[in-house]
Amino acid sequence: MKIGLISDTHDNVPLVKKAVDVFNEQGVGLVFHAGDYVAPFSLKPLFGLRCDFKGVFGNNDGDRLLLQEVSKGRISRDYIVEEVDGKKILVGHRFDTLDALISSQQFSLIVHGHSHSAELRRVGSTLVINPGECGGWLYGMPSIAIVDMGRHEGTIISLAP
Repeated sequence: MKIGLISDTHDNVPLVKKAVDVFNEQGVGLVFHAGDYVAPFSLKPLFGLRCDFKGVFGNNDGDRLLLQEVSKGRISRDYIVEEVDGKKILVGHRFDTLDALISSQQFSLIVHGHSHSAELRRVGSTLVINPGECGGWLYGMPSIAIVDMGRHEGTIISLAP
């Protein structure tokens, strides 16, 4: 299965729509959002996905109750642990213990956001991905990521024009 990864959308609805188009074109089966939606209205484009999405809260998410309500319960925790294609995945916005989590080798995939900088690296059997800032507000380099769970490979995708 292909998984879409998105983070730090920060209310940039046009870029969220663009990300949704890419995920749909690439046939992803699930999307994880690593936090910082900011306002509930920015969730609307995610309902255009041809698959389900799940997410975590970020440090800039204001009205968490309304975000949870609008997302229909898809955003409810500070982290997600899920198994996809027999591989254990950890999704969070910011992990103070990221190095220890990677070193534990308990996860096939660790997804995080917060820094707004895209990152893709492999440490042992763990693939670590920060999809970067979909919103593009901080560095002006909007990006998302797609992971092929069967191949255990990821790709950062630029959303820049």
